[in-house]
Amino acid sequence: MQAQTLEGGFAHPATDAAHAFRGVMEAMARPGTIQTLMGANPPASLSVAAGVALLTLCDTETPLYLAGDADCEAVRTWVAFHTGAPIAGPSHCMFALGTWGALGSLTAYPIGTSEYPDRSATLIVECADLSAEGETLTGPGIRDTASLSLPETRAFQDNAALFPLGLDFIFTSGNRIAAMPRSTKVSRSSSEAVAQEGNS
Repeated sequence: MQAQTLEGGFAHPATDAAHAFRGVMEAMARPGTIQTLMGANPPASLSVAAGVALLTLCDTETPLYLAGDADCEAVRTWVAFHTGAPIAGPSHCMFALGTWGALGSLTAYPIGTSEYPDRSATLIVECADLSAEGETLTGPGIRDTASLSLPETRAFQDNAALFPLGLDFIFTSGNRIAAMPRSTKVSRSSSEAVAQEGNS
């Protein structure tokens, strides 16, 4: 077994796990805010933030779907050793990880049921960049508005329209993380709206 598989988890498990959990929960509670996650050394195909999120959220009872470059032997072995999360297809996962393009159609993932809306997937989206600018976010946990660089707009608007069903999202880039639960509404920024009108 490669050394990184054994050593790539939290360097200081108790304190690192506590800091990571707090960071992930803060990101979920305050959509659009960017938090910093550190303490793990996942395989090269994963960002630090994505690796820390997996260590924080996944266990033996949380099926995980790996998409695109994330679905490789190094990641599968690392996940198995550090979390025990079973690998599953998109229709049966609780968490999914990959780039926006690799994750594919959102209709492939469970959105919960009227009886059990919590039986839905959370998508961990690996981004080239993550910044507090772009689309405008409103909803629970946001005072007035927030801004976040999203890979697109319409898909998140359609997802919010399903509430209380729908998917939750975590965005990762380097050691940065932000989140957007299904209760968050998304609209284009004023600059994007002006640009679109100018092109029409």
